[in-house]
Amino acid sequence: MTNATDTAGTGDSLLHLPPDDRSVDRVRRLLRQRLTPVYGGNEAEAMTRLIFAALKGWSVTDMLIHANTILSDIFLSRLENILYRLDRHEPLQYILGQARFYGMDFTVNPSVLIPRPETEELVDIIVGNNRERKDLRVLDVGTGSGCIAIALARHLPFARVTAIDISPEALDVARENARRLKTGITFIQADILAIAKEGQPADSFDIIVSNPPYIARGEAADMDSNVLDYEPHTALFVPDDDPLRYYTPIADIARRTLSEGGQLYFEINPRYAEDIVAMLADKGFTDITVSEDISHRPRFVTAHQR
Repeated sequence: MTNATDTAGTGDSLLHLPPDDRSVDRVRRLLRQRLTPVYGGNEAEAMTRLIFAALKGWSVTDMLIHANTILSDIFLSRLENILYRLDRHEPLQYILGQARFYGMDFTVNPSVLIPRPETEELVDIIVGNNRERKDLRVLDVGTGSGCIAIALARHLPFARVTAIDISPEALDVARENARRLKTGITFIQADILAIAKEGQPADSFDIIVSNPPYIARGEAADMDSNVLDYEPHTALFVPDDDPLRYYTPIADIARRTLSEGGQLYFEINPRYAEDIVAMLADKGFTDITVSEDISHRPRFVTAHQR
């Protein structure tokens, strides 16, 4: 038999709960009920864990230990604000101001893309290929939140990492992440298209990596509103008639600045894998390989300097 209090108020304010009905366990279940119709059961459970971790610093074990703890009006009011924003499909990572990437919590806001699991796979490839090498010089082009640069600096022994982005707001976020995660990165504000045209930079690198904008404008109609309405379009989109807008100039820079045998890594739009491989071969790169992501889509390209 269903308890009336288990369903009553599913769409009501949590602040309307009686004082003795505000336990962690009860509110956790109501939170999942509110989120499941929009996000599905598994995602609702994951979001609930993230919310309690952000607001309380609690793990799943902590929530079980505190199952009967009564939550305050202040806490429930914060939950209501989060639910209000989630109802409008705002990404939870922006609401909480943080996103998990490669075992670390990164500060994020709408000036940077939310780090994706696919990009963790890109870092895995680079670290797997270079974990035994020391003192590598690494360039991250279009660093955004700094997630790739910081992950590589922390997992490649004594790597010297430089990170470029055109957005001063994004670089503010990246610098804050590097400071908070105690990682030394050289950050540069620059337009990669201008750098390619002007023949810069003069430095030499062993690894160049980039996850540049790669979604064609024509694909926007098929995108979820939580991405389309909130994440920065300058970090997402390229013109339909110029899908390699950033890959080509980055490859030109790599040809000038990679050391002999140096490595170039791209995260790519699967639609343009063959075009990117052809472009890199035309520019003289060797050992060009395409790797699939966990969804078995061509997502990463690796190439070597001759």
